[in-house]
Amino acid sequence: MLDRRECVRLLLGERGDLLVVSGLGAPTYDVAAAGDHPLNFYLWGAMGGAAMIGLGLALARPRARVAVITGDGEMLMGLGSLATIGVKQPQNLAILVLDNRRYGETGMQASHTQYGIDMVGIAKACRFPEVRAISEVSELDAARCLLHSVNGPAFIQVQVRQEEVARVLPSRDGYEIKFRFMQAVAKLGEV
Repeated sequence: MLDRRECVRLLLGERGDLLVVSGLGAPTYDVAAAGDHPLNFYLWGAMGGAAMIGLGLALARPRARVAVITGDGEMLMGLGSLATIGVKQPQNLAILVLDNRRYGETGMQASHTQYGIDMVGIAKACRFPEVRAISEVSELDAARCLLHSVNGPAFIQVQVRQEEVARVLPSRDGYEIKFRFMQAVAKLGEV
């Protein structure tokens, strides 16, 4: 099992103009710990909505790379979004799920993936052309490639340790997060 913070840090290193949507809870803390960036869109609510926000961005900005970094609990709440992404087939979207098999924000109860629910299989069934399950450091280069450059949609499930990590809190001001993100995306021009 991988260290979630190290994994996110490595995957977001030298990120360029990658637009990142982080899911509720620990994935937001992980993305913030990797380095606050104006192209990070942190979610503080809307559990289950990260993938759909990523889809909206990918469709609105087809020349930009969009990565959604979320957790297994948040992704399980929004499984229907995988079907919608599968129908729309955005070439510039990657969904990365940090799977610790726990609902970390509510007390580390076991999530469905602990009991064998196969999110990679679900993504395949939803017509994601690129899917990968990652559990070893040696596989991170392949995950990085899917996140940053491979035509998608791509789905990456990363098995991370079941541990609570210190919270690295970016701004919690929704207006500030949205406005900063919009300004940063506008500066990219029509990418």
